[in-house]
Order: sequence, then structure tokens, then C-alpha cells
Amino acid sequence: MNNIINEIEKAFKKNDLPIIKIGDSIKIKRVIQEGNKERIQISEGVVISKKNSNLNTAITIRKIIQNVGVERIYLIHSPKIINIEIIRSSKVRKSKLYYLRNKLGKATKLKPRFN
Repeated sequence: MNNIINEIEKAFKKNDLPIIKIGDSIKIKRVIQEGNKERIQISEGVVISKKNSNLNTAITIRKIIQNVGVERIYLIHSPKIINIEIIRSSKVRKSKLYYLRNKLGKATKLKPRFN
């Protein structure tokens, strides 16, 4: 049964995705449909969590917009997502960065990771 599910999911998986880690600042381009028009919207932020489960792999992005924290959850294998670009990588010691919800300003800065 699992083999059949894996074969079906393999057809929908994207192979050109970058390796996304917790603490990365990323830029996501996705298609938004408004009525009968389509446009591309770019959203960026810090990856604060990642849920790995094959085709349903999801990441949570956090960004501060006008002093309000905004979090979005994206399925990275979604056909609506065109491109994911990693802007900066950060050195983190936790697998979920939920503590950033309670921080403001410079306290939300993460230390850069040099490869």
C-alpha cells in the first residue's frame, strides 16, 4: 500500500527545490488568482519551523510588517509556488524558532552562518 502511495506522490514532487533549513531567510514567488486574472506575489521572511512529510512538507515563514508579526504556512511542493530562493542562512540551535514571536526589534536578529 505504501509503495502505491509513494509512486503517486513522486509524480507531484518538485525536484528543483533548494535545501531549506530552520533560520534561513527566504523569498517565495507564488501565483495568486484574483477573479480570472493571475499575478505573482513575492513574500519573504525567516523560516521558523519545518514539517517534513514527503509531499506534504510545509514551512512556516515569519515576517514583521508594520510592527505586526505575520506568519504564513506554505506547502513547498504546491503547484502554486513558482520559486523558492534562499537569501541568507543563520546559525540556530533549535528546531523550532517560536521564541521569535515574543521578541521585537534587534532581538529578532539571528547570527549568520558562514558555509
